[in-house]
Amino acid sequence: MPSFDSSRGRFKFAERHLAVFAHLLDKETPPAELHHSLGELQQVGLVGPEGELSPLLREFLTALARPLVMIQAEVTGQHGSLAHGLVVGQDAVFSHDAWPGEEESEYVPIEPGTLVWEMARKVKLRREERAAAEDSASASVTSITSITSTMGALDALFAALEGVTDEHADLRDVARTALSAAAGDLAEPELTALVDLTLNLDATWRMTTAWGAENAQSVRSIAVWDCGVHGYWLRVQPEEPIQEGQVGPGSTLRLVRSSAGEVWDKLADLLPEKDELLAAAASA
Repeated sequence: MPSFDSSRGRFKFAERHLAVFAHLLDKETPPAELHHSLGELQQVGLVGPEGELSPLLREFLTALARPLVMIQAEVTGQHGSLAHGLVVGQDAVFSHDAWPGEEESEYVPIEPGTLVWEMARKVKLRREERAAAEDSASASVTSITSITSTMGALDALFAALEGVTDEHADLRDVARTALSAAAGDLAEPELTALVDLTLNLDATWRMTTAWGAENAQSVRSIAVWDCGVHGYWLRVQPEEPIQEGQVGPGSTLRLVRSSAGEVWDKLADLLPEKDELLAAAASA
């Protein structure tokens, strides 16, 4: 169910509610499959009986209809994948956050000057690295700065872990055995390091920025593994942005050790410069 908080100018919408707005902005009647969603928006007072849009929506819908930059954060963790993001308009910026198990995302206006901070918040970027315990597992990772394998080997590792039914099984041994079989060319200490990074994953995420006309859109993206006590690792291969069908089991997987400071800088670098936005507007 959609909802709003007029005191803070924030809203909760599902994708189907945004689809209703798109039709109404184009002076179209939403199709039958969206009639229920239209009714929900009318019920909370954001759409009138004849399709009139509430003045409360003006800033939000203007930014959504004519964005300068769209930012998407795809975050995969314990609860599956969630899509967060930001809509940068000419006069307003809205941040949106998804929640596990809920259809609606919350849209909140933010100050443009906090854009990079908000991007960092989407992926829980920590200012300081967490200290790893001094054991054999941490030692296997500490000495490594990069790991190269294949996406097929990584898939085999995840499949082996997902197939474990014995709660007393040694997951590290299960993962190492699966990876050894699937990645014959991956030697120690990189093999064990990849196992330990995988077992300590808090989340994997990808941040993408896009601007310009749809037929000539500019896109930048980075992909990161947040490995908890083992820090941040950039997934530099497959190289972002990835097109559908571009990656297969034989594709190279390459992880490079990073830091919170470097990740912050890379997030900032995803944003277009003013001259890039002007060039995109001129070619639209």
